[in-house]
Amino acid sequence: MEPQRSPLLDVKGNIELKTPLLRASSRLPLPGSRLKRGPDQMENVLEPAKKRTRGLGAATKTDTFRSRALAPPLSTVPQTQGQTAAQKVPRKTGPRCSTAIATASAAPPVVGGKKPGKRPAWDLKGQLCDLNAELKRYREKIQTLDQENQQLRDQLKEAQQQAKTLGMERSTLEGELARVQAQAEQGQQELGSLSTRVLELEERLGTQEGLVQELQKEQLELQEERRALATRLKEQERRLQASETALSSSQAEVASLQQETAAQATLLVERGDRLHGLEMERRRLHNQLQELKGNIRVFCRVRPVLAGEPPPSSGFLVFPPGPAGLSDPPTRLTLSRSDDRRGTLSGAPAPTTRHDFSFDRVFPPGSRQDEVFEEISMLVQSALDGYPVCIFAYGQTGSGKTFTMEGGPGGDPQLEGLIPRALRHLFSVAQELSGQGWTYSFVASYVEIYNETVRDLLATGTRKGQGGECEIRRAGPGSEELTVTNARYVPVSCEKEVEALLHLAHQNRAVARTAQNERSSRSHSVFQLQISGEHAARGLQCGAPLNLVDLAGSERLDSGLALGPGERDRLRETQAINSSLSTLGLVIMALSNKESHVPYRNSKLTYLLQNSLGGSAKMLMFVNISPLEENVSESLNSLRFASKVQLPPNAGPVRTPGLL
Repeated sequence: MEPQRSPLLDVKGNIELKTPLLRASSRLPLPGSRLKRGPDQMENVLEPAKKRTRGLGAATKTDTFRSRALAPPLSTVPQTQGQTAAQKVPRKTGPRCSTAIATASAAPPVVGGKKPGKRPAWDLKGQLCDLNAELKRYREKIQTLDQENQQLRDQLKEAQQQAKTLGMERSTLEGELARVQAQAEQGQQELGSLSTRVLELEERLGTQEGLVQELQKEQLELQEERRALATRLKEQERRLQASETALSSSQAEVASLQQETAAQATLLVERGDRLHGLEMERRRLHNQLQELKGNIRVFCRVRPVLAGEPPPSSGFLVFPPGPAGLSDPPTRLTLSRSDDRRGTLSGAPAPTTRHDFSFDRVFPPGSRQDEVFEEISMLVQSALDGYPVCIFAYGQTGSGKTFTMEGGPGGDPQLEGLIPRALRHLFSVAQELSGQGWTYSFVASYVEIYNETVRDLLATGTRKGQGGECEIRRAGPGSEELTVTNARYVPVSCEKEVEALLHLAHQNRAVARTAQNERSSRSHSVFQLQISGEHAARGLQCGAPLNLVDLAGSERLDSGLALGPGERDRLRETQAINSSLSTLGLVIMALSNKESHVPYRNSKLTYLLQNSLGGSAKMLMFVNISPLEENVSESLNSLRFASKVQLPPNAGPVRTPGLL
């Protein structure tokens, strides 16, 4: 059976057939255009041309005739050109026009689209009559085309209305078709689901039947097992009775153990309290022992003779035994010096002058680094107990101050200085105290004071050398704690972190060549370790700074200046160093004499360390001297300065030794 053709397709075909007609007719002028003008309008349009023609001469008429003779025939001129020609030709009224029209009507017909003859150029009336006749024919043709166009428009309107109706019917049918298709798809899905469900149920039925058979078989096995279990149950009941009897005895034993555990816990708490009390007592007695030894102590250390240096003469430095004999560490030092100014006229050798000094401890040239640290380890322990501690290394350039504080090069553990050994000791003791509930944190900083300007030795990157940005300020309003602005405060928890900080500080420290040492420290370096401890269970806290200070060289100006263009800079450096060392001596003597005013602010060094010098703070000064006879003057100055620092309380004020 042939499928039925949709009416919408027929309408679409009709519209496609009529479209060329509409497009062709659209090119024709519509009614009311300028072609439909009355004779008066045409005459008005052609009148200016007529006047211009009359005013021209014979030559002008000849040119006009030639131009009109060369123009194409009127039958081949497009519609727009016909309209333009109709507008330009003037209209004549009266008997002339009628005669011209009659002449035009009497003219022979056009054969093959061409006129049988041409009018002369001077026959304007004849040409006008020809144009009017042609205009009339075009108007009749236009009227016919307008009628056809109107009919086509009516047909198009009817076809569009029919297409709209068919489109609505098509949309309705498509909606119904989609709904029917959806219902059919849904029915197919439901049918597929039901088929799948039937297959699943059949499969489950087969499985259930097999399972029933297995269960029946298992039931028989379980019955056999039940009989065996009944036998075992009787045996277990018998054993259970025995176990209950044993359990009763075990419960009694557990109760006894619980009582013993409670007693041990109580004893542990008591012992913890006792241990805490003993720790507090240890701290008190330790502090009392340090105070008995003196809150201000002075040690003297003589460095060994280095390779290439002349050995000193016999008797130049003598270390008498300690008060208890040879087994007691020495505490005295004798330096012998020959005074050339007191020579006799006879040329006899000058007499030798002996200078005896006594300190808290004297370390001969053969003393090892571990021996030195063992002597101050108890002082480092005081910092962990919550007491400020300050340790200085004082002496001329090349006397071993930096070696005492930081150690020797190469990373040899035997040559480690006080700073790495002190931090290792603190980390170890803090780890031991963690078993008693104490937790400690350590924050390190390393600055230098160069020409009364504070610089950060831990600065990295672009901050290196920007000493002007570091200032000593109070930590906050009403706070007594001092801090250095723009300086790095680095938390440390292991030895490797401390080694990295020391290496960085060693690179950044200001050094210069002098007559005594090729790498002479020209600034005071201050290593500060802020220690904070807390016992959370008992609500206890403690905190104190540990200051390890490597002072600049204390040589006099006439023997410590370097030769070269930087002589003035070295001069200013030495003056600043000696001024700050003099202030340090005045501060220590004021503290020893318990004076009411202590001149902390006279120097950046003493101002920074003021909280670690007075009150319950512990202070230790290492005076380092050279074993060479050529440095005897500087050694005597250092020893005299250290002796006056060690003056007993209530002693009168003593003038600081002349360092200049």
